[in-house]
Amino acid sequence: MYDFFTFKIFITPDILIFFYYIGALIMPLILFNYRRKFFAFLGLEFKVNWRGKLLFTVIFLCMELFWRMGFEVMIGYFQIHNALMHK
Repeated sequence: MYDFFTFKIFITPDILIFFYYIGALIMPLILFNYRRKFFAFLGLEFKVNWRGKLLFTVIFLCMELFWRMGFEVMIGYFQIHNALMHK
């Protein structure tokens, strides 16, 4: 317990995975609810045709990809830190 309170061990990878899944489930809902404002922010007009749906899908997939990569970088950092500390 002492190591936890003195920050000698990290609980971060487990917490990061938890927040990744929360964000991966909530982010699509937020994007869908605010899609018109999001497209207006990008300077685009949202239309409910095949191009609008395709663009929405591409933006959604890119957001999910960057979300995943960001968490992979953070988890990788903590794994490297743990490997160096246990040598």
